[in-house]
Amino acid sequence: MSKILDEVLDANAKYASTFGDKANLQLPPARHFAILTCMDARLDPAKYAGLAEGDAHVIRNAGGRASDDAIRSLVISYKLLGTREWFVIHHTDCGMRLFTDEVMRNLLAGSLTPATLENGVWRNSGEGPGSTEGNFINWLTFTDDAKAVVDDVVRIRNHPLVPHSIPIYGFLYDVKTGKLVEIPEATKAGRAK
Repeated sequence: MSKILDEVLDANAKYASTFGDKANLQLPPARHFAILTCMDARLDPAKYAGLAEGDAHVIRNAGGRASDDAIRSLVISYKLLGTREWFVIHHTDCGMRLFTDEVMRNLLAGSLTPATLENGVWRNSGEGPGSTEGNFINWLTFTDDAKAVVDDVVRIRNHPLVPHSIPIYGFLYDVKTGKLVEIPEATKAGRAK
């Protein structure tokens, strides 16, 4: 076994040994809201939003983007599990700003090994083979944090499966201070009607 696998299994054994009343948590989130946020390891939605287990749905992906799959999860969250408010929370210093769709596609076409960033340029660290399958994925990169939040809130708000009664709030999490900073244009676009 790997060291990481051992650590995860040990941590889980400790967690499970005191699981107790958590076995009685209900399927719907108790506080009836959902957060769409980035997968960045520096973000802990439970801490920055004051969540306990069972409180809210947290949907994470690279960049916290309103991808088709994220919207699918939000719609399920509302339609079947009763969430009534949604938050789109991106963050400062996001890695999605460090490359473009073209860069990612070229890296993948050259090699499937991890890439490294050298003097602002991404380079493959190993040899091929690669794959051109990356050409068929929208990597949802962006260059402006606030605009990306607005774009995602607008996309969710205008989606035909999203009721206009759900307020959608837009925020940036500041990785240097831990504060949530509202993006007023996003929250305005996400207002319930």
